[in-house]
Amino acid sequence: MSLALYGEITAKQGAIEQSNYHDYPVMRIGAAPETHVHIVESKELSGGVGEPGQPPVAPALCNAIYAATGKRIRELPVSKHNLAKA
Repeated sequence: MSLALYGEITAKQGAIEQSNYHDYPVMRIGAAPETHVHIVESKELSGGVGEPGQPPVAPALCNAIYAATGKRIRELPVSKHNLAKA
């Protein structure tokens, strides 16, 4: 969700401006939405469980913004858009 909301890397005179987390915003735990994890039994081989849920976050967020405001977000990060006026 950090990437969808804030994730932007910018360059100035050919150099990346962000050097670390002090100037590259990431979502802090207090700002993150509540999440629920459900372990589902399976006879399949074990594998990663955290990554599959990540790709749909940005599209789901943008669709929720559209449903609430009528403003279609077609470029990330969402923070680049002036949603206060939407």
